[in-house]
Amino acid sequence: MEMQEIQASVDSIKEATADSMNVEFEKQKVIDSMQIEMAKIQEAKIATQKEIVVVNRQSPSSTTTTTSSTTTKKKGWSSTAKGAVIGAGVGAATGAIISKKKVQGAIIGGVAGAGIGAGTGAIIDGSKKE
Repeated sequence: MEMQEIQASVDSIKEATADSMNVEFEKQKVIDSMQIEMAKIQEAKIATQKEIVVVNRQSPSSTTTTTSSTTTKKKGWSSTAKGAVIGAGVGAATGAIISKKKVQGAIIGGVAGAGIGAGTGAIIDGSKKE
């Protein structure tokens, strides 16, 4: 009987280890996907900051007409907004993965993550102004 108890204990430890590893894999997937999204946002930000100037000139003997056209620079998201969105996404995913009640965990994690992300983003915004 004692050997069966030991085997059951070993099996439960193996299962807990596997579950723990699966949670870590899911967390890493979320982190990786958020990093990809942040890279896309950064690329879009850089693309909107490029300026195009077109100048048309006629021959010097006649009237010169100069036309200048520039693209408007989009303001983009503040660090506070980015932090809130990313924090909410990561928090919701993590809460859903960890919690036994998936929906409740996602909601709580999302709210907590948004708060933490917004706070971190506000700190970054403050340091940029200085």
